[in-house]
Amino acid sequence: MTEPKIRKLVVSVEETHREMGKPIAPPTRKACAIAVIENPFAGRYEADLAPLIAIGEALGGLLGARAVAALGVTPDRIESYGKAAIVGEAGELEHAAAILHPTLGKPLRAAVEHGAALIPSAKKRGGMGARIDVPLGHKDAGFVRSHFDAIEIGVSDAPRADEIVVAIVVTDSGRPLPRVGGLQKHEIEGKDGLR
Repeated sequence: MTEPKIRKLVVSVEETHREMGKPIAPPTRKACAIAVIENPFAGRYEADLAPLIAIGEALGGLLGARAVAALGVTPDRIESYGKAAIVGEAGELEHAAAILHPTLGKPLRAAVEHGAALIPSAKKRGGMGARIDVPLGHKDAGFVRSHFDAIEIGVSDAPRADEIVVAIVVTDSGRPLPRVGGLQKHEIEGKDGLR
């Protein structure tokens, strides 16, 4: 497996304790783990993106484990997840796709114990300080509306032109005060990734 050349790791937790004047107990929590890595293909076209695909596998495990650890819960307590990448200006959007899609999911699912649903994702190109919304969905059932959410992430000095910012976000809850109906988390069957 190709190891990512990491310049920086950033891990953070967001907790919401009140919403519309109402207490949220326990608070809703989102943990974000970000890696700022060197883009091995910055500044040139490369037909074979296998090294970036391998980097995605390494980051899925590393960032997934860091995000779960930041919440201080066991992997089975993770309820939703999402992923995103920002490619610096000397790279291309396909570099983000190579990291996020072919192999990142399996080690992330291992880090959160199961994960039958697709992992929501976003990607873009941007300069230093660029931000991106990481979409979130329930890890086992895509139809659970209470877990449709997002969190904005960014790193002030990244991505440099030859870098990629890769983020994984996990939660141990849905949105605060959900009330738009749909499949409830206690009704999940977890068989098809949808219900």
